[in-house]
Amino acid sequence: MSEVPIRKEWLAGRNQNRSTVAGRHGMICTSQPLSSMAGVEMLKSGGNAIDAAVCASAMMSLVEPMSCGPGGDLFAIVWVEKDRKLFGLNASGRAPYDWNLDAAKALGLDQIPSQGPLAWSVPGCVSGWAALLNRFGSKSFSDILKPAIGYAREGFPVSPIIARSWPFPASYDTLAKTYMPGGKAPEFGDIFCNPALADTFEQIVKGGADAFYRGDIAERIVRFSASVGGKFSKRDFEDHTADWVEPISTNYRGFDV
Repeated sequence: MSEVPIRKEWLAGRNQNRSTVAGRHGMICTSQPLSSMAGVEMLKSGGNAIDAAVCASAMMSLVEPMSCGPGGDLFAIVWVEKDRKLFGLNASGRAPYDWNLDAAKALGLDQIPSQGPLAWSVPGCVSGWAALLNRFGSKSFSDILKPAIGYAREGFPVSPIIARSWPFPASYDTLAKTYMPGGKAPEFGDIFCNPALADTFEQIVKGGADAFYRGDIAERIVRFSASVGGKFSKRDFEDHTADWVEPISTNYRGFDV
């Protein structure tokens, strides 16, 4: 990666009580140290910014499961310096084909529930990872997901902030099987393993995004959805796409934003 010049005016006059972090070859910012470290190691191994971003995102799926994961969505803004061009990626999921306004009215609903199977849309995250890597990445899923798979198998120490939030996912019976080992949520410093997530990532390594949307993973999600009153079908997953979009912009005081 090319060196980034550090301007002194960026560092001066800041009224803050934390030290400013400056780097010349790259920087990874996440809410979890292990995730940031995974991204940095990806850069050090020769990966580019997109490789590092997807690697860090995958690690976040493990270490901050209440906020991130392959069951969620993904949005990205990518600046390509050599082209002087900004790219937008919308990898959010759609509602199931069988879940529409008429279906909601038939159940007596005047709004979509905030939680539960009727709030679910097709997970777009994995399609977003694949779209980013296919267009801009230089590494394979095997390289990208290796750190997260390793920590999922061997375990990682739960951080204090995440320990406080952990009871939320653990409060659901189906999630408790994974996230409440021994019948309780892990506490700060406990070593947590997630072999099921490692298995999922290994399937993606072998089959790419198709393993998630057209293989066993999709079939298991559809079966579980049906068992709890959800509307997912195999077609919902097979037809899912991540969309490259033109980012919305405006000019503010001479600057394009």
